[in-house]
Amino acid sequence: MDLGIRGKRALVCASSKGLGRGCAEALAEAGVDLVMNARGAEALEATAAEIREKYGVNVVAVAADVTSAEGQAAVLEAAQGVDILVNNAGGPPPGMWTDWEREDFLSALDANMLTPIAFMKALVPGMIEKGWGRVVNITSQSVKAPIAVLGLSNSARAGLTGYVAGTSRQVAQYGVNINNLLPGSHDTDRIAALDAGAAKNAGISVEEARATRQSTIPAGRDGTISEFGATCAFMCSQHAGFMVGQNILLDGGNVNATL
Repeated sequence: MDLGIRGKRALVCASSKGLGRGCAEALAEAGVDLVMNARGAEALEATAAEIREKYGVNVVAVAADVTSAEGQAAVLEAAQGVDILVNNAGGPPPGMWTDWEREDFLSALDANMLTPIAFMKALVPGMIEKGWGRVVNITSQSVKAPIAVLGLSNSARAGLTGYVAGTSRQVAQYGVNINNLLPGSHDTDRIAALDAGAAKNAGISVEEARATRQSTIPAGRDGTISEFGATCAFMCSQHAGFMVGQNILLDGGNVNATL
């Protein structure tokens, strides 16, 4: 399917690997030029070079911590005028409700709520001026069904979801569509780390922990970053113009809900 976005330009955050990379590659395959961001310069530059060579699109790589004012400024300087924004950040560490203090919540809010909001506030006005734009916020299935050990993520991402619910309906009239993409378990470093933690706590092997977790997913497996990226690219396409303020689950059926 032609997504109708060839020649557009996108900022994809946290895109050196994992879900962000999947989104960047899918957009590049559709002919979209990229501004890519991650904290690690070496991995980011390597991924950017691979995407340039494979898809022939223009790629600008900005290594920065976007939770800092300096990092945000550097990324936004490179991303001015983009048509597409994909907000993404790794989730905060797992734990229990007794573990977290005020500073932990502030860090989670900075990464998973306030930074995406800052990027939307900075870039959506330019989209409104052009009469077209797409924003996809990568959040989590925990927005629909909270995960006890990910309470910091549950809280921050739910706050972002509430912000998007109202904001998306204010800007849709200008041709700008804001939606959220909610991953379940995908084959990423984040899931590998969670499996390792579960294995250590249970005194079992990582393979056993992974098999136990995957057995709870109706699809019987983890998602791939290419599947995730393709869904993101569709949400950024010309075909998604009537999708406004939605929370799209991509979790292999893991959230057991009718709506």
